[in-house]
Amino acid sequence: MPTGYRKAADLPQVIPVFPLDGALLLPGGQLPLNIFEPRYLNMLDDAMGGERLIGMIQTRHGGDPERPRLAAIGCLGKVTSFAETADGRYLITLTGVCRFEAGEELPSRTPYRQVRARYSAFEHDLTGIESGLELDRGPFLAALKHYLERRGMEIDWESAESAPCDALVNSLSMALPFDAQEKQALLEARTAEERRTALIAMLEIDAAAGPDDEPGAIQ
Repeated sequence: MPTGYRKAADLPQVIPVFPLDGALLLPGGQLPLNIFEPRYLNMLDDAMGGERLIGMIQTRHGGDPERPRLAAIGCLGKVTSFAETADGRYLITLTGVCRFEAGEELPSRTPYRQVRARYSAFEHDLTGIESGLELDRGPFLAALKHYLERRGMEIDWESAESAPCDALVNSLSMALPFDAQEKQALLEARTAEERRTALIAMLEIDAAAGPDDEPGAIQ
């Protein structure tokens, strides 16, 4: 977790946002990104000249297709690694700092979008990953194995069996290919316990699907 932020007042009130459906950043998590659009290259240039903070956010239905409505909640991340490729792309890693409520969007003065961020509902994110989360690991890993096998995916099972429950839930929430709506539900879970419950429900629903059902969005 990046240091230096102890309370919501330490965080900027106006932040640039990167709308990207299907991408989930959680506090303490790390999200690799390949930046190539000119407006977001400009956003990174500006961010690297300041506090290196960017808000990851999804979109929702409605509004201009070229400027879709933003989801109500996103996650502020700090650029913790940065590299530039020969063809002008930026390869970065964002480390999650704190979730935010997306307030008023500012009139466009930059190629990228900016919003007023409110952090008070998520100030507990700044204290780090919650501890003490319990998980019935046997049934959970069985449901996870079924989910992965249906998609031809693999993970490091040794790490999955030994990782702290809170870290395992957060890493799987970010990494598994849930749809945008499901990712948003995992983001908006107020506590690690609520996120664990939501993740288990998603895996169990998928495990209950018949063998002829196509893997994909969980209904």
